[in-house]
Amino acid sequence: MEEASKVSRYLYTLIILFLIWLALTASLDEQELIFGFVLSAIVAAMTYPIFTTRGLANLHPKRVAYAIAYAPYFLWAMIMANLDVAYRVLHPPKRPIRPGIVHCKTILKTNPGKLSLANSITLTPGTITLDVDGDDYFIHWIWVPDEVLHAESEEVHVEKASENITRPFEKFLKVIFG
Repeated sequence: MEEASKVSRYLYTLIILFLIWLALTASLDEQELIFGFVLSAIVAAMTYPIFTTRGLANLHPKRVAYAIAYAPYFLWAMIMANLDVAYRVLHPPKRPIRPGIVHCKTILKTNPGKLSLANSITLTPGTITLDVDGDDYFIHWIWVPDEVLHAESEEVHVEKASENITRPFEKFLKVIFG
């Protein structure tokens, strides 16, 4: 994959930083917009070399659509995981915990994609990413199912754990981060 031009990388960084500014300030006041744009332009000038290699290509409509779709999907996964953990805490006999550390593999190839996957796993209650080593993830899971716990081989263990933990997020992140 070839690197985008400096201008493309700078403009992409500026756009993202300004959108973050808008989200954090939640204001369309003229002075705040001007200050946010100027601040974003200065920060973008200093950080674009480390912010992106693809530049404006990151704003491909398909990637943007998947990113927009990922937000409610992730929110739903977080809500469901919160409810599951709360139920386990309030009703231990009905839904006990069986914690364990599982090994998963990712299909993602880019570092931003792998980082987003690790953060998505950790932000979802009941799972914590302990270590990432290349394509290998080591995750603490609050409930390790029998199919994973008693897998006949390491390959089956990794595949079953990956099916349950990483695959649901990867279907979005693969498109978003390429």
